[in-house]
Formats: sequence, structure tokens, C-alpha cells
Amino acid sequence: MEELSILLGKAIQKVTRLKGGGGSALPGLVVEHMDPQFIKKVLSELPMGVAVVSGTNGKTTTTKIVSELLEAQGLRVFTNRTGSNFVRGVISEIIEDISLTGKFDYDIAVLELDEAHAVRFLEACDIDYALLLNVQRDQLDRFGEIDHTAELLQKVAENARKACVLNREDPRISQIRTAHPVWFGLGEDLLSAFPSDDDLIVSEGPKVSELPSSVTLESLNGQEGVFCIDGEAYSCRMELKGIYNAYNAAGALALCLSILPEAETEDLIHALSGIHSAFGRGESLQIGGRDVELYLVKNPSAFMLGLASFADEAHDFMIAINDEYADGRDVSWLWNVDFSRLAHVKVVTGIRASDMALRLKYEGCRVDVIEEDIGQALRKLTAEGDAPCRIFATYTAMLEIRRQISGKSIL
Repeated sequence: MEELSILLGKAIQKVTRLKGGGGSALPGLVVEHMDPQFIKKVLSELPMGVAVVSGTNGKTTTTKIVSELLEAQGLRVFTNRTGSNFVRGVISEIIEDISLTGKFDYDIAVLELDEAHAVRFLEACDIDYALLLNVQRDQLDRFGEIDHTAELLQKVAENARKACVLNREDPRISQIRTAHPVWFGLGEDLLSAFPSDDDLIVSEGPKVSELPSSVTLESLNGQEGVFCIDGEAYSCRMELKGIYNAYNAAGALALCLSILPEAETEDLIHALSGIHSAFGRGESLQIGGRDVELYLVKNPSAFMLGLASFADEAHDFMIAINDEYADGRDVSWLWNVDFSRLAHVKVVTGIRASDMALRLKYEGCRVDVIEEDIGQALRKLTAEGDAPCRIFATYTAMLEIRRQISGKSIL
């Protein structure tokens, strides 16, 4: 049955690509229905097991960091690089890499999983390690209130057989109980730079955790971070952009040291210095000779940390807001974002461009252009001037922007 499933999955994959389906999850859906035990059988053969990365913000970049750090240590790492974080998406990526005879030549799987689908994954497969990043108010139409999201992540933690790495500074993650906890966190001077969901509503000032931290981001100056690891300080100049990615890196280091406790910390820090941001998470693109940086925003915390990292007067700004299912239908979260760092936005675009423009108006921010069509908006963003551009976009808007740029349809 397994070889038949692989053959059929590969055939469907080829057909969908010929029809322009790209990274379709259809092969995974078909294989999952044909052989519900397929993913468990394949991943259970991995000698070092399965690690899961979940939480509201930072999953994609953190999974990339963990994978590249482990690869730098010589491991063969399977990961869902396209960011498809449902079970069927993971199966589709397995189908891509597995041989027709069922050979899956990897040491470990490091998988980004959507909070709800992480629990669905547990029904299909055992996990050895987990890294739980944070719980933020996000896509309430899909997940419900954040206490429910925390309950989902508690189930993930309970199923991590060897270690569960937890963010001690997140008030909901810090309450998660697991048999094998490993903590990562922030130095006291950085606490106010990373507000929890509760802090966005009622700020009582930063609270210092008493939980022991395996890896602590002690300080951050531009791209230069100092990590305290088992009592020793290590400085690292990172290619990763954004203050939040330095924090993600602390969690990634803690997970890697849980998987490979014999690894030399200096080697991990050196490898970290060369890792770049993930797809749509600070990646640099070009439009007609203009430098463009693209940042995913999907909830108040992510947007505010992005603005804290990248809001300055030397760039032309565009904000693209959609309300498709993958973005979350409810965009009222925009009113919880502090936009005071932005004095001027050149273009707002997307399905909810007018809502975004109204929000900025109440913040006293000048908006030059309101254009729902993303292709037209990109043309207007780059039509005049030579300043570099920064775009903050929700998920489906980000995909459309990348499609427009890669297809050169805006030039």
C-alpha cells in the first residue's frame, strides 16, 4: 500500500504542477485518505525523530533557523520549507522527497505546524521535541480566544517525548506543563521590547521570570545580539532582520541544544550568523531597480514588532491588508496596533485598503494612495522616487505581491 500511495502521490504532484498548481496539498490529501498511517510509518523511521515548532508568531523563520543550524551540524533535515503547515501539506512534501521504493533519506524532521493542526498531527504521528513560541490574539474567527490556543499547545507539550522548549516570557506558554521542559527567554532590559498579548491591552510593566533559561537573549543592538547559553555570553551578528527574529533565534538555539547536547555552542552561533530571513519575513526583492523589503503581519504583536524594527523615514511604505480565510476574516485587530511610528504611508492596498487607510487617519498618519488592486498599488509605490521600499502585508497579500514581482507583471 505504501509504494502505491507514493506512486499515486507523485503522479498527482506532477499533474498539478503541469497545470500550474505549484505546491498543492492535493497529493497529501489523497495519500492521507488512501493510507492514514502513511506519515507515521515514514517519520517513525527517522533515527533522530520529529521536532515540531508551533505558536502564533515566528513559526516559519524559527523552523528555518532550527533546520539550518542542525544541517550545519551535519544532520540531514526534512522540513516543510514551503510553510505548508497542515498534515496534508507535510505529506505532500514527503511525497516530493521520498523514493518510489519508500526510501526517505533523512536523520530528523523539523516541522512548522499551525496551532490547531499540530494537535491533528499528534493523532497521526509521534513527536520527540517541541518548540512553543508564543500565544497571541490572532485569527479569532479560526482559533477562538487565546486561552483555547494555549490549550492546543498544552497538548503538543504533553506529547513531546524527549524535550519541550518553552518561552518563559509568554504568560500562557509559561503555564504549560510538560515532563521535559527547557526554557528560553529575554534579559531584563529587553522585556519591554516584546509585549505579550496581555501587555497590549493592560500594561503593568515588564515582569521578570524566575524560570531557569537555557538560552537567553540578553541584549540586542541592531543586528548584533548577545545570547547567554548555560551561563556564558556569546555575541552574534545576524543576517536575520527584525528584533523578533533574534528572539526566535534564542528558541531555536535552545531546541538545537536539546536535540544535540554535544554540539559546540560556538559552532551553532557561527552558523546562526549566516542564516537569512524566511520567505516573506524580511526578504529583499527588487522592482524595476528599486529595493523592496517584504514583511508578513497578521496580528497586533507581529505588526508592532515589525514597526519597531523597520519604521523609519528613509523608506517609501506600503501596507497591504486582505481578509481571505488564510489572513483571518476579522481585521478589527488593526485598531490594537500602535501606528504612531509611521508619519507617512505612500500606498495602502488589498481588499481592506479603505479600512487600513481609516485606521491610519485616526493615528494622524498621511496616506497618499488608496488602491485595492495590488498590482496597480505596486506600480504606484515604485512610480516615483528612488528610496527603498518597505511593504507590510497580510499572508494572501504577501503571496500576491511575490507573484506580481516574480511574474514581472508590474514592470
